[in-house]
Amino acid sequence: MTLSTRSFSMGTGSERRFGFADVLVLFGLAALLYAGIRLALNAPPAVREPVISLQPQVLPWYALRSVSRMFVAYLLSMAFTLIYGRVAAYNRRAEQVLIPLLDVLQSVPILSFLPVVLLGLRAILPEGLAAELSSVVLIFTSQVWNLTFAWYQSLRTIPKELREASAIFRLNTWFQFKTLELPFAAIALVWNSMMSWAGGWFFLMAAEIFTVGEQDYRLPGLGAYLHEAANQGNIPAIFWGVLALILTIIILDQLVWRPLMAWTERFKLEMVENDNPPTSWFYNLIGYSRIIHWLNQKIFTPLNEAIDARLARWLNPPSLTPANGRKIPWGEIILGLVFIGVVLYWGAQALRLLFNLSLSSWSAIALGIGATFLRVLISLLIALAWTIPVGVAIGTNPRLASLFQPLVQVVASVPATAIFPIFVLLLIQLPGGVNLSAILLMLMGTQWYLLFNVIAGASAIPQDLRYTARLIHLSKWQQWRTLILPALFPYLVTGMITASGGAWNASIVSEYVTFGGKIVKTVGIGALITQSTAQGDYSLLLASTLTMVVTVVLINRLFWRRMYLLAEERYRME
Repeated sequence: MTLSTRSFSMGTGSERRFGFADVLVLFGLAALLYAGIRLALNAPPAVREPVISLQPQVLPWYALRSVSRMFVAYLLSMAFTLIYGRVAAYNRRAEQVLIPLLDVLQSVPILSFLPVVLLGLRAILPEGLAAELSSVVLIFTSQVWNLTFAWYQSLRTIPKELREASAIFRLNTWFQFKTLELPFAAIALVWNSMMSWAGGWFFLMAAEIFTVGEQDYRLPGLGAYLHEAANQGNIPAIFWGVLALILTIIILDQLVWRPLMAWTERFKLEMVENDNPPTSWFYNLIGYSRIIHWLNQKIFTPLNEAIDARLARWLNPPSLTPANGRKIPWGEIILGLVFIGVVLYWGAQALRLLFNLSLSSWSAIALGIGATFLRVLISLLIALAWTIPVGVAIGTNPRLASLFQPLVQVVASVPATAIFPIFVLLLIQLPGGVNLSAILLMLMGTQWYLLFNVIAGASAIPQDLRYTARLIHLSKWQQWRTLILPALFPYLVTGMITASGGAWNASIVSEYVTFGGKIVKTVGIGALITQSTAQGDYSLLLASTLTMVVTVVLINRLFWRRMYLLAEERYRME
């Protein structure tokens, strides 16, 4: 098994450039945002402010409510990932629309999308249900994109010989998914699932408490608790809230993530068994449980066999290469034309709303985009400088992983928005303190995407390749140049794409900060989005959001997508 330098045989669309599909997707997004704004205008003019208790005894109940929302959002994220990523990886025609759409969606800032979702649902649903659904949807948007990119990247880099073996055995779609695709992507999916939960915790405050003008929506949960504590400057309450969050994360690590890491060890592509595989006391406890054994023997195994038998009759063996697309029937053509017509109509209405903006507003948007871009670039470079060596050390050393993996997960999951006002107060007195604090929060929202993907990539390097590098006496630099960095490259690209989107999203909470009734802001597109949202200026909100989306999409299409193609063509295990 070597790192391939041959071209990718499945077809990657290397000629793909920013084209009609991207324009259609952006136009559709503008139409969606405009439709949500029209619904928002029908929402009640004022909503009574709910009370969030800061008593420590409410924290267990708040933690349960937050974990429940996170879990529902994660289930939706995983279902979306498995379907969306697979269709994009295997259908060339669909890929031309789905990948640009994914670029757009992951670049939409969560806080600019929140008023559209929340107020739009509020116009047609009861207040409590609308707030809960909006919270789940917004947590979903902070969890799903890195999972989808990781799944898509894994499907596109499955070794060719494994593809050929599945074709020889004539595995149908279900068995190929169950025995090849999901096991191959298991390590990346587990690490990105941990990252998704960390991202969900990071934006939990935004998803559980939100104010638009006189409309105040809040949900009981850890995010609302921490937001209220930070807003009141209640340091003891912030301490209790962060402590409750850390305890929740540790419990999840011990009961969920560590067992999953021990379980996915079996799916590594290697000829030599790992000397120090990851372990989990809870995973071992389940393995020795008679009840679990009985449930597996009497319920899960028969159910699994029944599903396999049913799907084996329904699904035919797939071809070795991605489908070139079937002939589209007239019904689909008509539906597509109707959809395009609706998108064009609402998109035209959105453009009319944008024309109402003054030239000074557009100048502020252009200046804000440039300032935020520089902060994003600086934060990414700082994140790269430390996550690669640290991630490789953790991913290649099981002892270090057992010590630092839960610590990394805890630190990554602590919402920086809860403690960030304290850093603002410390840095605001320094020259350029607001810019420094903005970069710091961007870094705190960006670096974990990179670190978790680097750890996943380092963990997936086969043990036999490491032994071979030692046997032929490669120096440390030669190992990095010929083995570690090429093996990490696909994971780095995935991490950088999602980290870039995370940095742009974090700009919204880093460039405009409210603490103790005071507002601290700097020049940036994130500050414009937050300010327009708070003031209910929907024209400025739509313009600044679309400008950020277009900027991120252009960066992804012109740079990151080329890196993806390079990863598929040269750096995959086979």
